[in-house]
Amino acid sequence: MSNTANENSKEVEKIIEQTKNSDQKIYPILKPGNWVGLKAGALSNTLIPAENGAEVVIAYGMDTPDNFVFLTQKHLETMDGKQITSEAFENLGNYEAELEFVGSLDNKAVATNGNDFSSEIILSKAHMLKAHAMLDAEELLVSIPRRTCMTIISRDVDEETMNKFAYLHNFTWEDDSFGNAPITNSLFIVKEGTIVGHIPL
Repeated sequence: MSNTANENSKEVEKIIEQTKNSDQKIYPILKPGNWVGLKAGALSNTLIPAENGAEVVIAYGMDTPDNFVFLTQKHLETMDGKQITSEAFENLGNYEAELEFVGSLDNKAVATNGNDFSSEIILSKAHMLKAHAMLDAEELLVSIPRRTCMTIISRDVDEETMNKFAYLHNFTWEDDSFGNAPITNSLFIVKEGTIVGHIPL
């Protein structure tokens, strides 16, 4: 066995040990389709398909004190795939995410920023239904260009607010100064708390 393969298998064993002995919760984590973890066998589901694979995937990881530990195919030897996903989404539903009105968008938008799973909140129907109610909107447009960032407006908002919202999305997508990993340069369409489509920008 080569050293690299040996190191890899040791790394996987270490992750599995951490998982077994851990009371850390599993969460869904949004990643772009070209995320390096996919080549390393990370467990994932496709959120936005692309011609040659996926544009956005949902990975599954644990927030340990040191870093995120992502679950891989190897974990399926000791854990049930369905259990992993249902546990992850349940944890996300229970995650405290404060949606707040955005003053710079004349309070016609709500956002949650800066928390580990701010962008993943789009996957929680309960949280999205709250956004529908706050904005009194049937359809939402959701911007999650990078991890820890999420801004939401009503799809039928006025043109000036829409332009500001698009500008804000684009600025965040291009701005790597905070080191937040990119997710997608698309806006998601949400209806009744569920993603129904996306608009590539």
